Amino acid sequence: MSQNTLPIPPHFGKVAVLMGGHSAEREVSLMSGTGVLAALRSKGVDAHAFDPAERDLSALKTDGFDRCFIALHGRFGEDGTVQGALELLGIPYTGSGVLASSMAIDKVMTKRLLLSEGLPTPAYVLLRQGSYSSADVDAAVDTLGLPLIVKPAREGSSIGLSKVTARADMALAVEKAAQLDADVLCEQFIHGDEVTCPVLGTGNAAQALPVICIVAPEGNYDYQNKYFTDTTQYRVPCGLPLGEEAAIQALVLRAYRTLGCRGWARADVMIDQASRQPFLLEVNTSPGMTGHSLVPMSARAAGLPYEDLCLAILGSAALEHTRPTQAQAQAQAQAQAPLNPGAAA
Repeated sequence: MSQNTLPIPPHFGKVAVLMGGHSAEREVSLMSGTGVLAALRSKGVDAHAFDPAERDLSALKTDGFDRCFIALHGRFGEDGTVQGALELLGIPYTGSGVLASSMAIDKVMTKRLLLSEGLPTPAYVLLRQGSYSSADVDAAVDTLGLPLIVKPAREGSSIGLSKVTARADMALAVEKAAQLDADVLCEQFIHGDEVTCPVLGTGNAAQALPVICIVAPEGNYDYQNKYFTDTTQYRVPCGLPLGEEAAIQALVLRAYRTLGCRGWARADVMIDQASRQPFLLEVNTSPGMTGHSLVPMSARAAGLPYEDLCLAILGSAALEHTRPTQAQAQAQAQAQAPLNPGAAA
């Protein structure tokens, strides 16, 4: 990853680092945003903290911000809602656009799209709030076997996730996930290596960074072990058998492009211990940027320090749709006038 092509900081103008927000991942987002803010300022960027939970997004326009670094995680930040607001405000932002963001945060929708393109992902059963019974919960165990994973369909950072090893624990796991989301995802458990792979760039220019192998205590890579302990091991180089890392990078790039992601993201993958078949779990379009986060770790292994990573991501900020100028808008209105006889001449 070349550092010579990074944009010159003054060209970024006034930058808002969106952090905090309203989601269950607010605490992690504040940690990510604080790190990004310090990194950008250290590179001479006129960057400012902006918490959508404390200020209306319209203030981004009135306060003269030129672009946004989205360090929000989860709902109301990673799900297309903030992206849509920034499109309307005409302020370029980091990460994927409205459609890719809204699809990627929905783990079930992601699975459907991946499967439609022939990409491997664990088998699943969807339980929709108000439309499933205790028999349906029990049937999920019969379909997927034990152990299995139960999690909210639209949360991140392993919030609300349970690994179910006994049928008797299934109802409680579903109830826990249902407190956070109307849709509960029951997913086949893949026994094997847990890895993750970040991507930087857009379209054909997108590049997969080094794969990280995650070794958590007792295989439990939960919220606590992700962000607040030092017992989880992260192996980069990943130490996978020859050729597996390149195959996973290629698979992750296919998923990234299938979802229409841009700028940056990170995909989580499980590798079946027996078959060595990789299975895509999900794609995170606004990954963590904390001291324990994986994208900065992988970038460092590729020779890209944290500060330059933040600068590169900020440099990719864009809008999905360019707003027409006033002259273009007037020309478009005139062209459509014959289609609207009731319009004033």
